[in-house]
Amino acid sequence: MDTSHLDLTHRESVVVATTPERLYSMLCDVTRTGEWSPTCTACWWDDDVDVSEGVQVGAWFTGRNEVPDRTWETRSQVVAADPGQEFAWQVGGSLVRWGYLLVPTADGGTELTETWEYLPDGLALFAERYGDDALAQVEDRTRQAHEGIPRTLAAIKTVAEAS
Repeated sequence: MDTSHLDLTHRESVVVATTPERLYSMLCDVTRTGEWSPTCTACWWDDDVDVSEGVQVGAWFTGRNEVPDRTWETRSQVVAADPGQEFAWQVGGSLVRWGYLLVPTADGGTELTETWEYLPDGLALFAERYGDDALAQVEDRTRQAHEGIPRTLAAIKTVAEAS
């Protein structure tokens, strides 16, 4: 499967009028993801996680995703949990990496960057699962990520600045 024409990584940023610590505490609570994600409508911890005590690298959660023609669930593992700096997870433990980077701005706000990257195991899984249709499936997921990230960032900004 030749994916050389695809941008299998993506990142976009927005400035949010709140501190990195406050924004991190909102984002690491995966049970709130449905408030801002256009695709992931619900998440829950598979492990016993008390967000008020901090999320740990290695914790697993499940997300329910919905688009007009299908609904599916994925399990993800937290791979970065640095309060006020970064929160990231990998779908299936090694398939796709999603994350948030938080950098303080001079005016007391936060530059929030959402990142996304297809990992080699993810591409291999699509090749195995979809065969000749794998490239079209990867292209579709890539398009959805590229379109969804700015919508997600805008929604996070709205939620964070309203509370």
